[in-house]
Amino acid sequence: MITPAFELTQDPDFLTVKIRVPYARASEFDIYFEGEDFKFYAKPYFLRQLTLPGRIVEDGREKASYNTDEGTFTIQLPKEVPGQYFEGLDMLTSLLAPKKSRSAKPLVEEMGASAELSEENEEEFDWEMEQIPYEENTPALQHPYGFGNLRSGVFQRLQDELSDVIDIKDPDQTPVKERRRKRLAAEAAKFEPDHYLADFFEDEAIKHLLKYKPWWIDAHKKMTALQGESHQEHDSPAFVVFSEEEREQMRKFTNKSYLLDKRSRQHIYLGLIDILLAYCYEIRVNEGDKNVESSWNIRKLSATLCWLEVSFSSIHDVLVSFGRRVLCYPLYRHFELVTRAFNDTVMVLQLGKAAVLKCLLDIHKIFMESDPAYILNDLFITDYCIWIQKVKSKKLAALSESLQKTTLSKSHMGLELEELEAAAVLVQEEEKALKAAGTVSKQQLLCSESETSDSEESSSTSSSETEGSDSDEQESSTSEDGEINSSQGVLQEERTAPLIDCNGLRQGTNTPAMEVSDGKSKVSLQSTASPGKLVEELEMQIQSAMRLSEQPEGLATAGCISQEREENPVPEPDRFSEDAAGKGNFLEVSPKPNPWLFLSSTNGDED
Repeated sequence: MITPAFELTQDPDFLTVKIRVPYARASEFDIYFEGEDFKFYAKPYFLRQLTLPGRIVEDGREKASYNTDEGTFTIQLPKEVPGQYFEGLDMLTSLLAPKKSRSAKPLVEEMGASAELSEENEEEFDWEMEQIPYEENTPALQHPYGFGNLRSGVFQRLQDELSDVIDIKDPDQTPVKERRRKRLAAEAAKFEPDHYLADFFEDEAIKHLLKYKPWWIDAHKKMTALQGESHQEHDSPAFVVFSEEEREQMRKFTNKSYLLDKRSRQHIYLGLIDILLAYCYEIRVNEGDKNVESSWNIRKLSATLCWLEVSFSSIHDVLVSFGRRVLCYPLYRHFELVTRAFNDTVMVLQLGKAAVLKCLLDIHKIFMESDPAYILNDLFITDYCIWIQKVKSKKLAALSESLQKTTLSKSHMGLELEELEAAAVLVQEEEKALKAAGTVSKQQLLCSESETSDSEESSSTSSSETEGSDSDEQESSTSEDGEINSSQGVLQEERTAPLIDCNGLRQGTNTPAMEVSDGKSKVSLQSTASPGKLVEELEMQIQSAMRLSEQPEGLATAGCISQEREENPVPEPDRFSEDAAGKGNFLEVSPKPNPWLFLSSTNGDED
């Protein structure tokens, strides 16, 4: 027979049961209900027994209908006490459990009140466990772990898959105290100050994640608004809705009863907080999406799952463990994520066991799809999903209140976070100061360079002015030298000019006879003057040249230049031209005489 999919809803007067039976023969079905029992049969579907949280009555107001398109039966059953609120209608696994009075007698029977009744009779639950030294009373190789410490020896058969699931080696042979000591040592060794400081200062991604709003935030706002309007106590089904897949998960669970003492129940509640904290962190950092790292994040951040931790003594101890692991293992290691996961867990617990169950079902699905993390479902999650459906809402309310009152700070982590941050801030300030000093020195250097360039420009300007004045002086001296040279030339010409007349002959001498024959000119310069006068004139010219050489360097240089010009005259054109008749014409003689010519001619006359 097939257990059909079903869901229960209620209003003040009726309990409504909706059962999905596709392809069933609608003409043949049976319905039975009385008190807290409900049964349904429509071949091949059989809902063997539902144990309802309240009593129903058959008084003629009951109704049943069948939708052929959807293949669903909808049955309305009157409440025995109109207005009564039936709690836990979405806890399908617990509803499928048979009544204890009709079940087979268990092999181990509780004497007196049951564990659940004794738990209900406790008015106040002290979440702070008494510090009693733990005594190992189990035989060797049988140290317990798992939900309620009910398992042992599991990992002896799974050594190959052990390292992929948990961090502790050989948990069956490791006592509880040793697990805790090794866990703390591993966390201290894994903590990386550089990674933490990087996320602390470069927190753009962290701020983005902190703005994400998971589904429980809106549900919590609705619940708070409803509680503000009415003081009537309601469970969370009005705000938490299960999907069909989640309902199918609950139907597949086998109902169990757990015999737990007070210490074991405290470990279960504290372990629940630890698992929910890891789940809330995973949902926030991935913004509600699942990936291949989701399974790793949840089990790595929960010491209950990763180290099989069962030695938590208080809620604060759980928070410290979770905070340390967040700062040591995942990608985002920021203390604000720790506090936000803390607040998210408080909201989930305040929404009631429906919200807690929804989170546990999601964890169960994540582990089931991750090999070999499914082992953790067998050790913890499946039992948590079954157990939470039977927990009274006031227990979770008390747990959420105690969690909300617990404080957590960076100093509790034991990782010297505040000292690291203060040192990093100090280093940043020093770097800023050095950078500012470097900027100032650079500006000063630029200013000094600009001043140096200005001084160089002024000095170059003054030097150029000096050079200009020097050049002006040189030009003036040169012009003066030129004037002196020119005056010397004039004096020399004046001294030599009287010796030659306008016809090119010396004054006081006879005109030379020029004879031209056969295209060749023969010049004969004959002088009738006495040789003594010529020598006296020559001596006078030499004395004047010597007087000029005794003048300043500039004047002497100019004199030498004029003397060189006189000694090497530019070749003059021929003074005789030959006409067509063959007679020679006498040409004009240059006014500049050549003293060597006169000297040679004089010597020739003497000879």
